[in-house]
Amino acid sequence: MSQTVAGTLVDVLEKIGVTHIFGLIGDSLNTIADAVRHSDIEWIGVRHEEGAALAAAGQAKLTGRLGVCCGTTGPGSTHLVAGLYEANRDHAPVLALSGDMPRKMQGTDYFQATDPNLLFRDVSLYTETISSPAQAPAVIHQAIAAAYAGRGVAHLTLPQDVIGARADGSVSSVATLKPPPEIIASEADIAEIARRIDEAGSIVIMCGAGCHGAAEELRALSDRLKAPLIHSVKGKDIMPYDDPRWMGGIGMIGTKPVYHAAAHCDLFLMLGTDYPYSVFLPSKGAVIQVDDRARVLGRRTPTELGVMGSVRPTLKSLLDRVKPKSDSKFFDLVTARRKAWDEMLDKQSDLARSKDRIHPQAVARAVSELAARDAVFVLDTGLNTLWSGNWIRQSGEQRILGSFNNGAVGTALGQANGIQALDRSRQVIALCGDGGFNMLMCEFLTAVHHKLPVKALVYNNSSFGLITLEAEAIAVPAFKQAIDFPNPDYTALARACGAVGFKAERPGELRDAIDKALKADGPAIIDCVVAADELPNVPHLELETMGNFAKAKIKEAILAVTGG
Repeated sequence: MSQTVAGTLVDVLEKIGVTHIFGLIGDSLNTIADAVRHSDIEWIGVRHEEGAALAAAGQAKLTGRLGVCCGTTGPGSTHLVAGLYEANRDHAPVLALSGDMPRKMQGTDYFQATDPNLLFRDVSLYTETISSPAQAPAVIHQAIAAAYAGRGVAHLTLPQDVIGARADGSVSSVATLKPPPEIIASEADIAEIARRIDEAGSIVIMCGAGCHGAAEELRALSDRLKAPLIHSVKGKDIMPYDDPRWMGGIGMIGTKPVYHAAAHCDLFLMLGTDYPYSVFLPSKGAVIQVDDRARVLGRRTPTELGVMGSVRPTLKSLLDRVKPKSDSKFFDLVTARRKAWDEMLDKQSDLARSKDRIHPQAVARAVSELAARDAVFVLDTGLNTLWSGNWIRQSGEQRILGSFNNGAVGTALGQANGIQALDRSRQVIALCGDGGFNMLMCEFLTAVHHKLPVKALVYNNSSFGLITLEAEAIAVPAFKQAIDFPNPDYTALARACGAVGFKAERPGELRDAIDKALKADGPAIIDCVVAADELPNVPHLELETMGNFAKAKIKEAILAVTGG
């Protein structure tokens, strides 16, 4: 029996394992919605289409499997674009669907008219209009295949009269629509990596997102080479914080011992990472990079050997080739420096540090200690990213996601909703700055509506804290009229939405508020009022930047007196 184009699309999504479609219903999506109603796919109705795109991106980032979102004609689809950059920049497979007006109205400057294929071109690997029922099966296959092959966004425009028409056949070759397999590096490249490792003295191994699933191999390589393991923020959750080989992060979400280790090692081995902040990468010494994306090899720092291959199978083969090293002086030095750095972090996150103020480091450490061992942390963008990224001590079973390449503020809650929909029994915690939470706080209603027990923790300092630091870094006094803002009563907001809220204004209230929220049956907001003048630890600051901070503070003091 033949199906509509909409039915054909939903049928293939169901066959490949899609469990949710995120969207906001509209007239051009009614045929899609009717097909979903007759499937096992769950429709998650969001409050804003950007939230739909973020939810699909969150699912795809966590699982590597296709996430799906949709928006109706015109503005309903344009709202998707900002959220889709999460999937685009973090290399996660997402299919975005745009409803569109009937074909006979196109080109007439009709109500809500847009050119979706032009609009979505920058964010998508593939964008196409299904312009006839006969074309539909092949284009649907092509879009899903493109999202998986390129690990990014594919977009389809669906005119109303086409998706409601009978499809000309079904989608074939469905078994080919799946994530790409791992790729092992060539024999010659593995032999060359081994030769260079054997000749090197001190070695640092940097682990990125491409190292997920390779923890066992990384430990074995570290032990064999007496090499410290360091990580990008996207690789932080690969191993437990207290693994003795796992020395910490690099960059702003990182440590000074790691910065020094990277700068002074003889060989720097970059695995599964395209870390963009070149200032923190070694400019001297040998660099070897292994990644399954040929286009990223060698583009961040001068690289002597670039090898195309997935990390896990490449390391499996490499372990049999490299000679064990016995000199542990470098490893021991980094370990000692890491211990001292950790002791400093502990002091900064100590609740007893202040009697009447909550320091943001204490918030991150408290939620880290109280969270479930398999919790998912979703970090928003801003100063709060530094608090969460540097002070959470992950268990090794937990996952940590965020807007780490796109750097978009206000993305945590939407992504958390998508992740929570996958498993309502797993603890999912969105760690948000107040500025970011305010941007898409409507998506808390989505969580309540669909019984998604997301916990939204808000660092409440009534300002865009990171903007202050960015201004002061270039010797410009912070523009307080634009940076500071009033916040609503977040606990009252939670209750108004049909959920629960908890507030902590003093150190003695913090752990109790977080604990009660994490134990709540449904969604919850935790309002943590934190000190607004706290400065993060910066592993590396140039003298000029330090001087700029000082100049900015002097200017701010003068403005406070003069009122200028």
